[in-house]
Amino acid sequence: MNNRLDQIPVKEVNGVGARKVEELHAVGIFTVKDLIEYFPFRYEDYRQKPLGDVKDGDKATVQAKIAGIPVVQRFGKKTKLSCKMLADYSMFTAVWFNRNYLKEQLEPDREIILTGKWDGRRLQMNVTQSEFPDRGTIRSGSLQPVYSIGGDLTQNSLRKAIASALDQYGDALEEVLPQELVSKYELMPRPQAIRLLHQPGDLAEGQEARKRMVYEELFLFQLKLQAYRSLNRDRRDGVLHTTPNAVIREFVRSLPFELTDAQKNVELEILKDMRSEACMNRLLQGDVGSGKTAVAAIALFTSVRSGFQGALMVPTEILAEQHSRSLTTMFEPFGITVGLLTSSVTGRKRKDLLAALQMGLIDILVGTHALIQDEVNFRSLGLVVTDEQHRFGVNQRSVLRRKGYNPDVLTMTATPIPRTLAITAFGDMDVSTIAERPKGRVPIETYWVKQEMMERVLGFIRREVSQGRQAYMICPLIEESEKLDVQNAIDLHTQMSQALPDYRVGLLHGRMNAAEKEETMRQFYAGETHLLVSTTVVEVGVDVPNATLMVIMDADRFGLSQLHQLRGRVGRGEHASYCVLIADPKSELGRQRMGVMTDTNDGFEVSRRDLELRGPGDFFGTKQSGLPEFKVADMVADFKVLEQARDDAAKLVEDPFFWTSPTYEHLRGNLEKEEAFRGELID
Repeated sequence: MNNRLDQIPVKEVNGVGARKVEELHAVGIFTVKDLIEYFPFRYEDYRQKPLGDVKDGDKATVQAKIAGIPVVQRFGKKTKLSCKMLADYSMFTAVWFNRNYLKEQLEPDREIILTGKWDGRRLQMNVTQSEFPDRGTIRSGSLQPVYSIGGDLTQNSLRKAIASALDQYGDALEEVLPQELVSKYELMPRPQAIRLLHQPGDLAEGQEARKRMVYEELFLFQLKLQAYRSLNRDRRDGVLHTTPNAVIREFVRSLPFELTDAQKNVELEILKDMRSEACMNRLLQGDVGSGKTAVAAIALFTSVRSGFQGALMVPTEILAEQHSRSLTTMFEPFGITVGLLTSSVTGRKRKDLLAALQMGLIDILVGTHALIQDEVNFRSLGLVVTDEQHRFGVNQRSVLRRKGYNPDVLTMTATPIPRTLAITAFGDMDVSTIAERPKGRVPIETYWVKQEMMERVLGFIRREVSQGRQAYMICPLIEESEKLDVQNAIDLHTQMSQALPDYRVGLLHGRMNAAEKEETMRQFYAGETHLLVSTTVVEVGVDVPNATLMVIMDADRFGLSQLHQLRGRVGRGEHASYCVLIADPKSELGRQRMGVMTDTNDGFEVSRRDLELRGPGDFFGTKQSGLPEFKVADMVADFKVLEQARDDAAKLVEDPFFWTSPTYEHLRGNLEKEEAFRGELID
């Protein structure tokens, strides 16, 4: 198992002193294994080219002879050093900025190696690196790795530390993949691949090394998930829910709407899991407004009628309060009690609530992350539902699960991803998808306009409000910021109150206390407020059917999934609804995002395009999602490899010999350190 390189402190590497240790710790490098597996994300090409082969605008490395006297020009505190050079019988000018200390070294006829951007029209190179062959060189003639660095750590010092670690400990690197897979895909041996990722002789070697490490990363990731599934598939120590179908049907008939076919299919999948003694671990994904909450309500009802309690954890107090109200309305006729726990519930009220929960007098507890605090104890927790699961860290979700004895778990997300990727990425979970909108929902018309059209937008707001409807206006910041030229909620509220004197304008933001937020939302629910100016606290779940217009200021400051979530706050009633994006994007990415929003209302398509634009790391929010931050792999670009790795891993865990193999031992050793399996270890 790598001779436990993961247990050797990085300070043991030759040449790594106390100061360097601090610099390495700052970027998350603590052990020799961390250092050796800290892979570059690209390479700088310092291989020399003939000057005649360099094109205008290229970054290149050339060897030249100093052919003139260096000249320094000053522009305030800045300097420009220029000197004539001769290469391949051609004369050109080398230019350095703020490097006038090099002047003394630029002696006529001395050989020099220059790296920089070539300006073919001026016959000039803007130099970024320069070396003198008579002093020895560490860069030219090679590909140099480029790493993510921070603080005082430099590329050169990190390169030297990694090279030293490879020299000292490289022989301890061992193969972790089964030999049949190495042979099947003609993969480079692991020790060789790690060395060549850091020190490739050419790009082809670097690509072959990356191919090997991409497969290894994705295979070991899938192996964790598949091993977890295998170990838990045969366990029969979960909660067994026994509520009869007739009782569940009675509750479903009491709902003020008819379930869609998609909701019915998903509900059957969930109920099948809940009636098994194995623990349910299911992801429910669906577009904004697809009816996930109704499905969760049926699951919670089933748990309570089976003699257990349920918990629903959501990311914001506003959403918790809304869910508490709606579930109370649904469950009250059936004698089911719903409690609400947020950080705003304090004092005697909190004590009484926690006591009632522990005695089993509260059937369903709705709340924010306050649910995972130590003093929260259930009498018999049978089902945990987490809404917008990506908002919670791995540990937060596992702590809530441990409030019961292996309760069933249902996690929900309105950030849907393509089903094949969901099944592969969340391989330890079963995936249910609601891909159908509730009946009667009208598609939302989306428009993108520039700031200069604000008067027309105000006219749009007046038109909707005069017809008895309501509107939201969202902005990114609460107060004025010198750093960002964006609208802020407080100023915008003042401006809208002046621009719309005949209407009542409300204000909602995250710095208001709970009572203020609740009163603001009550007024909006009741139709007393015509326009609600807000930050993104309304992003998730807030449901006001009479609101038909969503105006988003500085829309290019938001991500696609956030824009789609905000748009989903309207169109929840029977009236035609609209979303207006006000933005003057400066980047191509910003313009593309606006284009996606006006092109489609489909959350799955929005997510697919978001994934393409942002890449998987940002899309999944890997620090929060429970997915690993891959060092070399990319779940989208390398999706075919991911699928193949999944199939190989699934096949391997079915082999009885796997559980005593070195591959499993390597996997198990790593699990002791990682928050693998979403915070739960294999026993």
